[in-house]
Amino acid sequence: MAFLEVKKVKIAGISACVPSGVEETFDYDLLPREMLEKYVESVGVLKKHRAKEDQCTSDLCCEAAEKLITDLQWDKSEIDLLVFASHTGDYKLPSTSCTLQHRLGLPTDIMAFDINHGCSGYLYGLSIIGNLMSTGSFKKGLLLVGNTQSKNVSYYDQSTYLIFGDAGTVTALEYQPDNYDLMKFHFLTDGSEFSSVYIPEGGYRHPITPDSFVMEEDEEGIKRNKTHLRMNGTDVFSFANSYMPKSIGALMNHYDINKDDIDFLVMHQANKFLCEKIRKKIKIPAEKTPYTFPDYGNTSGGSIPLTMTLKLNQPLAKEKLKLLMSTIGGGFSVASAYIETQGDIHCSDLVYL
Repeated sequence: MAFLEVKKVKIAGISACVPSGVEETFDYDLLPREMLEKYVESVGVLKKHRAKEDQCTSDLCCEAAEKLITDLQWDKSEIDLLVFASHTGDYKLPSTSCTLQHRLGLPTDIMAFDINHGCSGYLYGLSIIGNLMSTGSFKKGLLLVGNTQSKNVSYYDQSTYLIFGDAGTVTALEYQPDNYDLMKFHFLTDGSEFSSVYIPEGGYRHPITPDSFVMEEDEEGIKRNKTHLRMNGTDVFSFANSYMPKSIGALMNHYDINKDDIDFLVMHQANKFLCEKIRKKIKIPAEKTPYTFPDYGNTSGGSIPLTMTLKLNQPLAKEKLKLLMSTIGGGFSVASAYIETQGDIHCSDLVYL
């Protein structure tokens, strides 16, 4: 079973950055008002932030990192680990983590690498950077997680265009052998359903050709080309509704976690319908489950840290908390986490770029 426990690492702070451009759901002109109202009632997304044409995920993460480093008054020369988790890096080669090391002015005596995960990227990244730092070999680390998924969607595909927002986040961690945040993880992976959320062409399995950009209309009237994201909502819901509660249950059973002790459930902000189904299935009260999808949409891997900075900034700073987290991402990949914080986690004000 894929369990992992991390000790001796503390979350020092979290920061997030979103593009300044905002798109309102009710401004979408390919659906009548009545259908948009039904969409908002079910999916819950009223608006989202969309990156400019020349803005990348790394730009958002870089701004968030600069803000957090300043707020924490960290000496950049002491940062010795950087992890970037995203599907939307700057280039196919090199790793975006390397360019971020240079842009942030971090020392060359640093370990930096990318994780190619989307919606599940935060918990995968947190477990990996936490495990590396728990040895004491690394003293201060940055986990940068985000996506500019809006660049991958077709305007003529309401199932993806209306839901995905853009964001970049950073979580600062430090080695603390005594006053640390206890982190426990569980993971699931099922690659048999990979095509339920994928981009058909542009990788090395199916390289881009001139035909990749030809718009095609499917039987549902959705127009896309082969470089656009394709998402089978029915498959995603079915998998998430089964595997997210399964992962949460496995985590809680393995580590003997009492559900009544949970202060907050922070889920990947997929959409209202799915999040509410999961919340009710595992029987966590609504008042313990913060949401940010109404104003930011599904921000992929950045949705959990974004929600923490916007909705839990005060309790994270002042209280010891027991947090339950869960996410599902393309692949399919699933991750759940239980984190006992020690308080004094700084959440920076949201940055707009």
